[in-house]
Amino acid sequence: MSVTTIVSKPESMQNQLEGAIQQIGTVILGKEQSIRLAMACLLARGHLLIEDLPGMGKTTLAHAFARTLGLQYQRIQFTSDLLPADILGAAIFERQSGSFVFHPGPIFSQLVLADEINRATPKTQSALLESMEEKQVTIEGQTRPLPEPFFVIATQNPMHQIGTFPLPESQLDRFMIRIQLGYPDRHAERALFEGQDRQAMLAQLPVKLDPEGLQSLQNQVDKIHVASGLLDYLQAILEQSRTSGLFRSGLSPRAGLGLLRVARAWALLTQRNYVLPEDLQTVMPAVIGHRLHPGDEHLEQSQESLVQRLIESVPLPD
Repeated sequence: MSVTTIVSKPESMQNQLEGAIQQIGTVILGKEQSIRLAMACLLARGHLLIEDLPGMGKTTLAHAFARTLGLQYQRIQFTSDLLPADILGAAIFERQSGSFVFHPGPIFSQLVLADEINRATPKTQSALLESMEEKQVTIEGQTRPLPEPFFVIATQNPMHQIGTFPLPESQLDRFMIRIQLGYPDRHAERALFEGQDRQAMLAQLPVKLDPEGLQSLQNQVDKIHVASGLLDYLQAILEQSRTSGLFRSGLSPRAGLGLLRVARAWALLTQRNYVLPEDLQTVMPAVIGHRLHPGDEHLEQSQESLVQRLIESVPLPD
């Protein structure tokens, strides 16, 4: 393959990107892979779903991203009585002007944290659909663009907890990546206990990569080379997911596009300007796991094990 191995962008920008990842890692200890997947999701212009128990650092991760990247940040606490207008905004009549004036909601931010998204009703959850897909909001017949970059991080509690509403497939499909932070290892947890309070740390975090630099890197993702053989491999994965019987239904073309974009972003993170099959394999569980449901004959198996079987069942390209 006659391509250079270093991405053609200023070295300082690559250093800024690595510095941003390392800084976030000083707040979220022992979770480098999850942080890199979250960064790849942002570079690929996707949205992130973090599914885990309360108290695992989901909100802290979102706040650390906003501080480190200098992004305008809003947190929305999803509850059962939250209304779509509480997210999107509303036109309110003002007596002085004698007219309705639109007051934007918290969705008009660069990084929006939808905290405990599955505690809101499906009607409120659906208020995010247009904004996540088209980066715009239509209210009372008028379409308003959202700021750039635009990144939604949603946290979700396990479905067995009281007071949760499952996210429908259409909403899940809007999230490019789903990750779980999980418990820290013993060493990381001890460092957490002995270290500084996380809220105090967040307040002191400097900006390592500004929004303009982030958008430049997002544009670089579009230029990462994808060979024809790699596209054959991607299509074979999609076809296998649809015909193997492992899953109730296979991956959609949108899922395939998402997988390709995240693989490109992962290649950029590893300072390459071309995608390898290993990039697809690395990001695949986080990109497709929440989009697939076990088939009737595989209900006893976890999604993780079935995704791994899918990866192993498709031969690598020559």
